[in-house]
Amino acid sequence: MLIVNVKENESIDKALKRFKKKFEKTGILKELRSRTSFEKPSVSRRNEIIRAAYRELQRRQDTNA
Repeated sequence: MLIVNVKENESIDKALKRFKKKFEKTGILKELRSRTSFEKPSVSRRNEIIRAAYRELQRRQDTNA
């Protein structure tokens, strides 16, 4: 459970902003979205390899530039 203590004389907007930051850091929404549809292990491995290849390509381009 996520708890945000509202400080004295603190506006609701600031407290809400802190809550949103904490909520985003926990990764709950990301996990929820990933659980909405099942992805086969072979597909997830393939996507991971594609992402790794893309990152490697970006690193190579950065070092050459």
